[in-house]
Amino acid sequence: MALLSSSLKWPTLPDYFHDWALVDVETSGLRPGRDRVLSLAILTLDAHGNQTGEFSTLLNPGCDPGPVHIHGLTPARLAGAPTFEDIAPQVGALLNSRVLVAHNAQFDYDFLAHEFAHVRSWVPVSRRLCTLALNRLVGPATPDLKLGTLAAHYGVRQEKAHDAQDDVRVLSGILRGSLDAAEQLGLSLPLLDCPPRQEYKPYVPKSPCAYRNPGRLESGGPLVQGMKVAVTGDTQVSREELVARSVSAGLNMMTSVSGQTSVVVTNDPGAASGKLRRAADEGVPLVDEPTYLRLLESVRPGQAKGTARQRRVARTPASATAEPPASAPSIPAQRPATPTTSSVTADQWLAGRRVLVLGGTHDEAAEARARAVALGASAAVNLSAGVTDVVVLPGGEADRRMSRITALGLRVHHADWLLAPKPAPTQSTAVHQPDTAEVLVRGGVVDLSDPGMPWTVAATWRQQTACDVDVVAFTVDAQEQVAGDEDFVFYSAPEHPDGTVRLATDGPTEQAVTVDLELLPLEIHRVVIAAAIDGAATFSDVGAIEITATCGIGAAPTARATLDAATTERTMILAEIYRRGEGWRLRAVGQGYDHGLAALARGYGVDVAE
Repeated sequence: MALLSSSLKWPTLPDYFHDWALVDVETSGLRPGRDRVLSLAILTLDAHGNQTGEFSTLLNPGCDPGPVHIHGLTPARLAGAPTFEDIAPQVGALLNSRVLVAHNAQFDYDFLAHEFAHVRSWVPVSRRLCTLALNRLVGPATPDLKLGTLAAHYGVRQEKAHDAQDDVRVLSGILRGSLDAAEQLGLSLPLLDCPPRQEYKPYVPKSPCAYRNPGRLESGGPLVQGMKVAVTGDTQVSREELVARSVSAGLNMMTSVSGQTSVVVTNDPGAASGKLRRAADEGVPLVDEPTYLRLLESVRPGQAKGTARQRRVARTPASATAEPPASAPSIPAQRPATPTTSSVTADQWLAGRRVLVLGGTHDEAAEARARAVALGASAAVNLSAGVTDVVVLPGGEADRRMSRITALGLRVHHADWLLAPKPAPTQSTAVHQPDTAEVLVRGGVVDLSDPGMPWTVAATWRQQTACDVDVVAFTVDAQEQVAGDEDFVFYSAPEHPDGTVRLATDGPTEQAVTVDLELLPLEIHRVVIAAAIDGAATFSDVGAIEITATCGIGAAPTARATLDAATTERTMILAEIYRRGEGWRLRAVGQGYDHGLAALARGYGVDVAE
């Protein structure tokens, strides 16, 4: 297999020296654990970019191959192919002790993880690198970050798209070009430990309740389908049987107590259990087991959850708009009354530019970024090839990135540059792709013009961030409440059971939530996307978080916003995707709270274990 153009240089930084296993899979669908791998290709490179191994095969998945019109793998072509069990030892040997590399790496890694699980094994890699995430950091001068686009940018010939063997050859060239570009920028590689904290579980063990929560059990009243029920202490009927009977009656059995719990079943109300203490704090009613069993005999019908609309044919994207939503959410806290986006005016002389702010205090840096956005620019949180201007505040001259900025020939300014009248044009030796994404200020909104396609909201923060940040999502109704705990998507449950909302981790400082808007139940009015900091750190330790909204893998962002919280917040609402008539919109929020993730989740009605 011919590899690469000699014009692409292999990096010299020791931090970039790894043994690599480049992987591409073609699959019968998009959900690991349900769909299967049909074709697999692996290319191994040593730390200096020399090819050391190669493997490719078709696989017999034992199921329908899915979208044949995309991958061309018919049942007849796959009939004589080996199963994954046949080739697992060979694949394991190629992956062992290497960094797994793929474009949209979580997809390939998760499919391999499930294939290895089918044969009672695991993926033998400790780290992975996503070339899509790496190029989001690099910010090359390309219209998008799709595999074919990056191949053309880095001078790699693509012969046959959606062919695993050709895709992995192309990937090798993209890796070489991406590492070369990243080294010029002095970027840390977004290597992610495997298995990541966001362990992929495509199906939640607890079956979601089909009914909406009708509220608390009234004294002397009946149980109603959808009520949230918790059980604590010893019971005469086995706990398993009690739960099974309750679930079959349409009740929502919880493992903990919150303000949304309808009733707690206990035979010892004086016990000092955490559930009983929580029930007392929240005013949740208690019933004993005999009473509960009697109520189970005549559970009243509940209100079924809505069903999703039929998927529509994709439409041509329309222009963004800044019209505010009809009503602002009221839970869990007030939303700021802030300006929305507006059309570019004469004083927005930085339109299409990317500005990186270095140095200064937290408040000074936040003010500078806000001023740059007000002048039409987008505010970057990392140095990338897309950055056009750098504003240096006090202390910023000592930033380790300054030597790279000088070598790249970027425009460097003092803080007063953002306050001066429109200056004369300045020269820069750098080449940039104009930033065409809609820049949202805090509170700004944009139409998601093609709801027939999944939309992804990605959050990125400084590579130098030392603390862990977790991105989460809540799907809520008109009352800003989840219908069930499965509507809370986070690192321990990174996919909704129906597949409509998924959490992905592409690197240590980037996570993303993908929402299939057309398949959301009608009762879901809003998807809330938030970030929470693990431990005692606050957002002053993180700095600004940049969010981007994208329709499709590798597509150019439709909108972006850079959000600064104050100094003490530990959780922050980043964005909300909400219904507007027959369509959907995204709003940049940027509202921080001093409490942790558990308190935020309880505010939306999630039962959080003590």
